[in-house]
Amino acid sequence: MNAGTLQIFITMSCYMALVIGIGLFYAKRANTNSENYFLGGRSLGPWVAAMSAEASDMSGWLLMGLPGVAYWSGLSDAIWTAIGLLAGTYINWLIVANRLHGYSIVAGDSITIPDFFSNRFKEQKKIIMTISAVFILVFFTIYAASCFVTVGKLFNSLFGFSYHSLMIAGAIFVIIYTFLGGFLAESVSDFMQAIVMILALILILITSVVYAGGIGAVIDNLKEIPGFLTFFGISSPEVLDGVQQVNGNAAIFGEAKTYGLITILSTLSWGLGYFGVPQVLLRFMAIRKHSEIKKSRRIATIWCAISLFAAVCIGLIGRSIYPTLLLTPSDAESIFISMSTRLLPTLLAGLAMAGILAATISSSDSYLLIASSAFSKNIYQGILKKNATDKEVMNVSRIVLLIAALIGIIIALDENSVIFTVVSFAWAGFGATFGPIMLFSLFWKRTTKEGAVAGMLSGAMMVFLWKLVIKPIGGIFGIYELLPAFIVSCIVIIVVSLVTKEPSKEIQDEFQQARVYVD
Repeated sequence: MNAGTLQIFITMSCYMALVIGIGLFYAKRANTNSENYFLGGRSLGPWVAAMSAEASDMSGWLLMGLPGVAYWSGLSDAIWTAIGLLAGTYINWLIVANRLHGYSIVAGDSITIPDFFSNRFKEQKKIIMTISAVFILVFFTIYAASCFVTVGKLFNSLFGFSYHSLMIAGAIFVIIYTFLGGFLAESVSDFMQAIVMILALILILITSVVYAGGIGAVIDNLKEIPGFLTFFGISSPEVLDGVQQVNGNAAIFGEAKTYGLITILSTLSWGLGYFGVPQVLLRFMAIRKHSEIKKSRRIATIWCAISLFAAVCIGLIGRSIYPTLLLTPSDAESIFISMSTRLLPTLLAGLAMAGILAATISSSDSYLLIASSAFSKNIYQGILKKNATDKEVMNVSRIVLLIAALIGIIIALDENSVIFTVVSFAWAGFGATFGPIMLFSLFWKRTTKEGAVAGMLSGAMMVFLWKLVIKPIGGIFGIYELLPAFIVSCIVIIVVSLVTKEPSKEIQDEFQQARVYVD
């Protein structure tokens, strides 16, 4: 390790020590009871709620996955994804945040998403609670694996260390941190990490534009690549055995492919995922006053707009500056790392790398905490041992956290995993399983328990069916699995709710009470 990489390593180590310090600071408060551990006692202010939601949501794919897509195939895929995510962020904060915050309090003071669904429909047999908890556990374990992949790639690219060793070390760090402070420590550190992430993105964006000779020079370079800078076309790298071919200092591309309306709608559908991702929905439940949600919405939307735009631009500029540096989709996800270490002074490069680490930590701790709470609070205490004490619930949560992390590590052992692909599947799973039923639960009082169960199961199954069976057919069927799964779930909820007995007066009265609470 030379002097430069040593400085980067020291900078990142200091950052990690700071994060551990936050966990220790909040450890005592977090462990007083399960509500504090899992929901922070509903005490989040507007800045922490907004920025921790976005940091935990975006994860390492914002600094690695999204720039990698832009570097590999050009503007269209990356920018339409970014537009969909930005729209989803705004709409989710606009129509879901207020209602969910109030309804979660009215519906038995719910502190987890499965809690809310179960209390919303007044179920006795806890079927919805069990289904919700199981799917959260499954999809968040996959999500956590994507974060561990990010850590492994980061340290392998920076220092040449073993991918597997550092991936496992990163996972252990996240486990220790989440053990200590729970939701509140996670949210406060996520706020700090959101600041680090956006500063790192802006820093690299400005530096790379200057290095490239200005925006005009970047555009002139990229115009030579067929379909690279168009909204309605996509570039086609010439690959052999998965590796892009080069000719001297130029990467070889084939003819541009079309990027039609169906594909655009498919990509925009990323925004639908926001209605079902627990790490964001929990921030809505945890904010201290519903009157502060409007401020949070503005903060979250501005943060997302700047971060997403910068991430896409970094990938494009990276291809202009280093056209033959990264020649596989997996390697392309290291473009942010490569630009940081090549263009920035070592101290600032360390800050930028801490941005990736920040993104990864802020997401993986959320995923593991929510996954473990789903089991311990909703299955263990809700079904298996209803008289379990808070201490027992938190102990079980930590055991499940360890198991989920271990499975995530096993999934992440494949160092050729493409972060964007892993995240997109888990995102579709959450969006289709929980998004439709969340919207119908909040805004349609005729939604029945049977409709909720059918909608969740059909959405989740359609994600797997479309991804594994239908999508490989190609053509019009090659769309992102979230869109058809979301639509199917909505249709099933409506049909089943209308053919089953309408909700009891108690449920309908509580629905009206939640509306009054918000108003």
